[in-house]
Amino acid sequence: METGKARSAGSPVLDSVSPAKPTRKRLCICMVSDFFYPGLGGVEMHIYQLAQCLLQLGYKVIVVTHFRGNRHGVRYMTNGLKVYYLPFKDFVDNCTFPTLYGGFPLIRQILLRERVDIVHGHQATSNLAHECMMHAKTMGYKTIYTDHSLFGFADAACIHINKVLKFFLSDIDHAICVSHTNKENLVLRAALNPHHVSVIPNAVDATRFTPDPSKRPAPPVINVIVLSRLTYRKGIDLLVDLIPYICQKHPNVNFIIGGDGPKKLLLEETREKHRLHDRVELLGAVPHSQVRDVLRRGHVFVNSS
Repeated sequence: METGKARSAGSPVLDSVSPAKPTRKRLCICMVSDFFYPGLGGVEMHIYQLAQCLLQLGYKVIVVTHFRGNRHGVRYMTNGLKVYYLPFKDFVDNCTFPTLYGGFPLIRQILLRERVDIVHGHQATSNLAHECMMHAKTMGYKTIYTDHSLFGFADAACIHINKVLKFFLSDIDHAICVSHTNKENLVLRAALNPHHVSVIPNAVDATRFTPDPSKRPAPPVINVIVLSRLTYRKGIDLLVDLIPYICQKHPNVNFIIGGDGPKKLLLEETREKHRLHDRVELLGAVPHSQVRDVLRRGHVFVNSS
C-alpha cells in the first residue's frame, strides 16, 4: 500500500500537469472621430493605420464615425476592422451638429455591446469624438485624446475651439500629440497638465519614401509638389497667390498639385486666368498607395498649412 502511494505521488502524469494560467482579456479599443473613410486626410489615414497596427498586435478595434453618402450602419474593412457609421448628419466641414446628449443612446449601446475598454477620440474639431469621450468617462471607461493640429489664440474660431477643448478634455485620462510643438499648443489651449500629455510623432516608413532621380524631368526643369486637402486651413489661398508669381519669375518651375477639397475650384480658376495649363498639373484625389510615386516626380515639396 505504501509503495502504491509513493508511486502515485511521484507519477510523471501528475507532475506534468501545471496549474492553469489565467487568460488575459483582449482589450477593446474604440476609435472615435468625425473624420474617417471614405474621407481622405491625415486624421483619416492616422486612425486607419493605427487601427490596423493594433489589430496586428492582437487587440480588438472598432471605429465610430458618422455616415457619409451611402455608408450607413456597420461596415467591415481590412483585417476585420469594424466601423459604425452612425446616422448623424454632418453640420459643417464634415463635423456633426453638437447636441451634447443627442447621441448618448447610440454611443452607450455600442460601448456596452462591444465591451469597450478604452475610448480614443481624434481631432479638436470633431464634435462626435468629444461627446463620445464625455459619455464614456461618465460610464467609467478610460479615455484618450489625440490632437493632430495647431490652433491659434486670437481669431474667433480658434477661441471657440479652445473653450470647447478646455471643457471636454478636463476629465480625460491621457492626451497624445504628434509633435512637441503640438504638445505645447494643446497644453496652453486646453489648460492640461503637461505630465498627462505624451508626444508620439507620426510614423513614416523611410524605406519606401526614397528619392528616385530617374522619375524627375531633366534640368533645368524643377517640379514643385503639393499634396494636401484643398481647404482654407491648409493654406490653399496662399498657394493661389504664390503660383502665378513663381511661374512668371521662374519659367522652368512647374507645379504638381494632388488632393481634393472646396478650394480645388479656386486653383482651376487661377490656372485658367493665368493660362498655366502646361505649368500646373491638378491630379485630384491621390490614393494613399500612390503618394510615394507622386513625391518622386518632384524636386521640392511645399506644405502651405
